[in-house]
Amino acid sequence: MAFWKNRKVLVAGGGGFIGSHLVERLASSGAMVTVPTRNSAKAMSNLQNCMGKIRIINADLSSIDDCRRVAHGVDIIFNLAGKVGGIGYQVGHHGTAYLSNVLVNLALLEAARLEGVERYQCTSSTCVYSRENSANAREEDAFVNDPEPTVFGYGWAKRMAEIQARLYAEEYGMKIAIVRPANTFGPRDDFSEQTSHVIPAIIARVFESDESITIWGSGNQTRSFVYVQDVVRGMMDATEKYAIADPINLGSDEEVTIRDLVHSIIRLFGKKLDVRFDSARPQGQPRKYADIAKARRAIGWAPSFTLEQGLAKTISWYKENVEDLSRSGVTYTSQQ
Repeated sequence: MAFWKNRKVLVAGGGGFIGSHLVERLASSGAMVTVPTRNSAKAMSNLQNCMGKIRIINADLSSIDDCRRVAHGVDIIFNLAGKVGGIGYQVGHHGTAYLSNVLVNLALLEAARLEGVERYQCTSSTCVYSRENSANAREEDAFVNDPEPTVFGYGWAKRMAEIQARLYAEEYGMKIAIVRPANTFGPRDDFSEQTSHVIPAIIARVFESDESITIWGSGNQTRSFVYVQDVVRGMMDATEKYAIADPINLGSDEEVTIRDLVHSIIRLFGKKLDVRFDSARPQGQPRKYADIAKARRAIGWAPSFTLEQGLAKTISWYKENVEDLSRSGVTYTSQQ
């Protein structure tokens, strides 16, 4: 952790789910952390454990002028800012997902160049992979065919972010790390009805239900999930050890069907529910998991939490916080 001590670090998206965990880990490692945010209720709630240890400033990250202002004097930038959601949100908002993410990517990286920031992390996603290349996806497969149709706009935005990162590293000699987190979950995840991903969506439904729940898709599709604490550790390791604009997957070797995932969550809640699957609803790729051999080789990274361990921690947090979060004006329920 000596690398991070007294480093001036900007975490764009630091008020979000993954970003807030990254902020906590950076602060505990001795970094001087700044979080640009619009001071939303959710961001303030997510960062409550760090108050007094970090600096929070207001900024519009789609504006180069604002990005230059917050990047001035900074050593390292993590770009986790952007608009994302689960399948239910993504299928109807491809244009919104593309535009909002591309604008921030362009503005923040250009600001980092102009302000002479030492290192930069481009946070991409395994959504860059196509449906045909989504099982055991290797880093070199990312630009083969279009991204998965259900995340088409978001997938292309992340591809463009990677291209920009590579071009800036080549032309300007910038030290840039590129990471592709897989399906990430954990405490402070997005449990909102409109935008939640699969694990928080299922957790919210199970919490609310006494007799039965309905899940999108056949239940036979498989996914690989990675706990948020493992992801932020990988982000920091990549930025410290592999800032050469060469993407690295951050995922897990555990592959699980959505059907088995649902039953695991029900069991951890201690409930007995009838589970119904709605095959008429979108379900994304039949299989999706990323090869993490490169992460092991390049930065010595591998997940330390099993899916079961991560689910137990996430469910425990949700039970303890859902009522307080609802009262604060943040909606943590889902019907997906």
